[in-house]
Amino acid sequence: MEKTDDIMALWMTGVRAVRGDVAVSRAIADGIVPKPDRIIAVGKAAVAMARPACDTWPDVPCLIVTKYDHAEGAPPHATVMEAAHPVPDEASITAGRALQEAVAACDSSSRLLMLVSGGASALAEVPQDGLSLQDLMDSTSALLASGATIAAMNMHRSARSQIKGGKLLAGFKGAQVTTLAISDVEGDALATIGSGIGDAPADREFDFQPYIVASNTIARDAVAAASALPITMKAETLYGDITSLVPVLRAQLHAAPAGLIVLGGEPVVLLPPAPGKGGRNMALALNLAREIAGIEGLRILVGGTDGTDGPTDAAGALVDGSTWDDSGADALERADAYPWLEARGALVKTGPTGTNVADLLVAIKD
Repeated sequence: MEKTDDIMALWMTGVRAVRGDVAVSRAIADGIVPKPDRIIAVGKAAVAMARPACDTWPDVPCLIVTKYDHAEGAPPHATVMEAAHPVPDEASITAGRALQEAVAACDSSSRLLMLVSGGASALAEVPQDGLSLQDLMDSTSALLASGATIAAMNMHRSARSQIKGGKLLAGFKGAQVTTLAISDVEGDALATIGSGIGDAPADREFDFQPYIVASNTIARDAVAAASALPITMKAETLYGDITSLVPVLRAQLHAAPAGLIVLGGEPVVLLPPAPGKGGRNMALALNLAREIAGIEGLRILVGGTDGTDGPTDAAGALVDGSTWDDSGADALERADAYPWLEARGALVKTGPTGTNVADLLVAIKD
């Protein structure tokens, strides 16, 4: 493999290594997936994950639940449902009930293949009795604004859901479930990915075979392997509130020798009452632009591996020592990084990537 020092190429190498089609194709080739009688794919990477499974078994019915505008390239025979993310909508409830019906329709000898990726928590939902869609929307919006971690959010969602935390597969009366999951959570716990929509209940009577087929670790390793530069840091440390994280990153960036830094994780940002347009990666990039202002030979690309940062069409941003000026402070205060970064040509736009392993930061120090 030819090595590179192009920062965008390196970031995309990490993303491509964990694409849904790549991960599922690898699992099928490894022989860990028996022929299913039904395929269910749910999450932002659902279409990419479903493609190789449907190509391998074109006669098997497939239900795909994914985010709006993420259905391109879906297998022609699959049933595709789109819904909202990160806050659920009416289509999320419709999709959740469709998942329940698909699982319940499996007979006693059935094998089910579950393909799960991040985003499933909002894209498919059936609330517990007594809870309305508006209740779910309000609680999700409040948690997003509070800076809650994805683990805390998914625990909250699972408790209020009829299909999360192993409850969906509680309705499976067949013989076997194989779950292939792309992890977007710290620790790669299946119970947390998609709020446990692909997990099985403890009292199950069917054979359950779960596998994590793509993760942030795999993405970071792929970046490091493709780099022509010495690796000075490679870790999954992008967790916690951005205001606490930025001073740590500043010290690491200033102290690091020349080379490549590859970090992963999913930081959180506390939003003001009326936030502008942006996401956690843009907020982090803009904060880091301020910290490296005037420094030559340091570039930082930070973005969501799913190609989406917050409710925007950008994955994140690419900044260097010349990006910052003092007007950025107002954009940070208003959580309005998108237009500020867009005006300076710093946004990174990839479109849907077919994966979701949280966020990836690549920094090159000359």
